[in-house]
Amino acid sequence: MAEVRQAVIRTELPLPLYKRGKVRDLYQVGDDRLLVISTDRISAFDVVLPTPIPEKGLVLTGLSVFWFERTARIVPNHLLSFCPHLGIPALEGHPELVGRSVLVRKARVVPLECVARGYLSGSAWKEYVSTGSVSGIRLPPGLVESERLPEPIFTPATKASEGHDENIPREEAASIVGDPGLVRRLEELTLTLYEEASAYAETRGIILADTKFEFGLVDGVLVLVDEALTPDSSRFWPAGAYRPGGPQPSFDKQYVRDWLDSSGWDRTPPAPELPSEVVARTREKYREAYSRLAGEELEAWVARAGGTQVSP
Repeated sequence: MAEVRQAVIRTELPLPLYKRGKVRDLYQVGDDRLLVISTDRISAFDVVLPTPIPEKGLVLTGLSVFWFERTARIVPNHLLSFCPHLGIPALEGHPELVGRSVLVRKARVVPLECVARGYLSGSAWKEYVSTGSVSGIRLPPGLVESERLPEPIFTPATKASEGHDENIPREEAASIVGDPGLVRRLEELTLTLYEEASAYAETRGIILADTKFEFGLVDGVLVLVDEALTPDSSRFWPAGAYRPGGPQPSFDKQYVRDWLDSSGWDRTPPAPELPSEVVARTREKYREAYSRLAGEELEAWVARAGGTQVSP
C-alpha cells in the first residue's frame, strides 16, 4: 500500500468562493467557469463527519474524469481541464490539490437527482418492503434485498440542499422541472449511462448496483455535471461475493454507514469521530474501486493530472 497522503479537509484560495458543499469546494473563475476541488471530507446520512478519509477526493476526481471521458459519446459533460493548476495562478504552490481539482463549465443545474437502479438496495429496498413499489414503479412481488431487478429502473429524487433526498414518481419530477419532455430525456440518458457503466464494471469484477447523476444546461445544451460513477454516488459490489438476500460487501461508503449505525449514533449532528481502522479500511476500499475500474493505481492518475506522462 502506498504511503498515505495528508488529508485535505478544507481549501482557502484567493478566488471568489462559489459554494462549499459537503465534499467539494467550488470557486468562481471568470463568468462561466468553476474550479471544483474534491476534498477528503466524507458525509453519511446527510451529515459531514468530523473525520476525513485521506485520498478520497483524489479517487472521486480521478474516477469522474475516467467516466466523463468514457461517456462523452453518450452525453457531453462540463469538464474543461483536469490540470487546472497549469492555467490558474491561484493553484500555484498547492501540490496537494493536484488530482483533486478540475475546471468545468458553469451550468444551470437541473434540480433532480437522476438515479438508476439495477438492484434492489438502500432506500429502494425499504420502499419496496413498505409499498411494493419504488418511485411509483410497481415491482414483482417476492423480491429479496440486493436482488437484480428484471430491468434497470429510473427513480428520480429530490435534490435537497438540507436533509434527505426523497425518491419521487416521474410525474412529480416533471412538475419540479416544469418540462415532461426534459424528464423523459433525463430518464433515457440516466439508463443509457447506467447500462454502459454497468456492463463495463462487470468486466472489472464489479457490480454497479445503482448510481445517481446530475445534469445541467450550458447554452441550452444538456450536459452531465458534478461527479460520475464514484464510490460516493454509486453502490459498487465485488461480483465474486454477490449473494442476494441481504446487504452486500461494497467498495463505497456503506462500510462507514454500517459502522455509524453500529455505534449507536442517532444520525443527528454532530457525528462521532471514525476509528483509525475504519478510516484505513475505507481508504483501501476507495483506492481499490479506482484501480479496478480505471485499470491503474491512483498514483498514475495524480501524475497525469499533474501534467506528467506516465507509462502504461
